[in-house]
Amino acid sequence: MEAFFEGQAGSWSYDSLKNFRQISTSVQKHLRLVYLTLCSALVASAAGVYLHILFNIGGILTMLGCFAGITFVMNTPPSENRKRLGYLMATAVLEGASIGPLFELILDFDPRILVTGFVGTSLAFACFSGAAIVSKRREFLYLGGLLSAGFSVLFWMRFASFIFGSSASMFNFELYLGLLIFLGYIVFDTQEIIEKAHHGDLDYVKHALTLFTDFIAVLVRILVIMLKNSAEKKREENKRKKRS
Repeated sequence: MEAFFEGQAGSWSYDSLKNFRQISTSVQKHLRLVYLTLCSALVASAAGVYLHILFNIGGILTMLGCFAGITFVMNTPPSENRKRLGYLMATAVLEGASIGPLFELILDFDPRILVTGFVGTSLAFACFSGAAIVSKRREFLYLGGLLSAGFSVLFWMRFASFIFGSSASMFNFELYLGLLIFLGYIVFDTQEIIEKAHHGDLDYVKHALTLFTDFIAVLVRILVIMLKNSAEKKREENKRKKRS
């Protein structure tokens, strides 16, 4: 047991956090471009949320438009990156509008949840993505099969709850399981992007889209969990006030 902890301490020293020798200069430049594009997509998504709050545009149509935008990004050749970048930003705006109702609900309930949830998601994303970057190449690619299996379980649970109805315990299980799965996808997708870049796939638009979907999936689940916990606390406080 002591040897285990000594090994872990040695592999996670401060020097190891600065060690990017396994990642070539071209891949490092690619990663910087990917994360810059990701940040731009998040800003565009925030604009989509704001548009929903102003004009109430979020709904099924924006969700379908988001899926169409993803299809355009994936099917447009990399030689037309300007067009693909425009598709990505449009997709991000439509995604923001689609989750706008959740943000509007949280703003009416407690705006502090939004700030805490976004900061928490950003920290979690930075930690998991950073862990994938500083780890050995292909170390976490084995997670792909496990995550796919977990996502399949999540899909069939959602399908069953749609047909037979969902209980509170099943909803909570789906919520936390989905959060764990998409946190795992952050690690897996980051290492897969690095590996693809080493083999010449420098499609930063597609890679930014992958990380964008991971970020939004984690953010939504964290916000729902925080909103649910905050609502339960308020109910308990109201019950105590009535008893007293």
